[in-house]
Amino acid sequence: MQGQKLRGAVAVFIGAASFGVLSTIVKKAYAQGYSLGEVTGIQALIGALILWTLVLLKGLVSSSSKNCGGKRGEWRKMIIVGTSSGIVSLSYYQCVKLLPASIAIILLMQYIWISVLLELLIFRKKPKRIQIFSIICVLTGTSFASGLFSSEIQALNWHGALYGFAAAASYAGFLFINGRIGNQLSPTYKSALMVTGACLLIFSIFPPGFIFDGSLSSGLLLPGLLLALFGTVVPPLFFAYGMPKAGVTSGAILSSAELPVAVLMSYTILREPVSPLQWIGVIIILASIILPRFSLDC
Repeated sequence: MQGQKLRGAVAVFIGAASFGVLSTIVKKAYAQGYSLGEVTGIQALIGALILWTLVLLKGLVSSSSKNCGGKRGEWRKMIIVGTSSGIVSLSYYQCVKLLPASIAIILLMQYIWISVLLELLIFRKKPKRIQIFSIICVLTGTSFASGLFSSEIQALNWHGALYGFAAAASYAGFLFINGRIGNQLSPTYKSALMVTGACLLIFSIFPPGFIFDGSLSSGLLLPGLLLALFGTVVPPLFFAYGMPKAGVTSGAILSSAELPVAVLMSYTILREPVSPLQWIGVIIILASIILPRFSLDC
């Protein structure tokens, strides 16, 4: 059992780390003049195509159907669940556009306590003391790593703040539901269904005009491939595999790995300055991620 929890924890960590590179890619895409609809749309479209290709190559549709136990409507549930990941992309990328990246990250990281609150309210599952301590460490480290204490106070864009909280709530809901629905499906098939739901949601809001207007050949394809890989393909696959094994609360804590990765990417790729306080925050977060692994009941 502990071996399975460890493998699940590693999978969730890798999936979260992949999310950490997205802000850098999105910033570069915005700098090239691409819009929110183009960035989120190309990510979802390419991600869906890659995942369904994997499903077809491995012949997982038929095997997954057998594993559904006769629940023919299971695929519909997964598509609906997938819309939450689409909301995360739309909300967070818009938040990044309206607010400083440090504030946007802080708002997104609120999914940690929201995830714990969901388990408490719905299943009456009280978090362990070590989990509470880890969450406090994550939130403390987030404040340091985001540069909150070293940045000048700026006027808060309330529209951006609302988008940030919407992203956090959607992310918490995604993690919460993903660990409890469709676990009898293969991770690839489950992920393909969820990304399809995200794609349908995004296209219903932003029609995919980029497919026909030449944007793909003019430079959108490369960031789209990177966003699809790190934001749509790797995280759902690894979360689908790891979240049921790691548990939702532990998984939520492990998922905070995206922030240290985001800080490292901004420092190495975007050449943004990172203060000593921010590095201290990264260390605190990494420690809080490792800490629960020393507790058998987390």
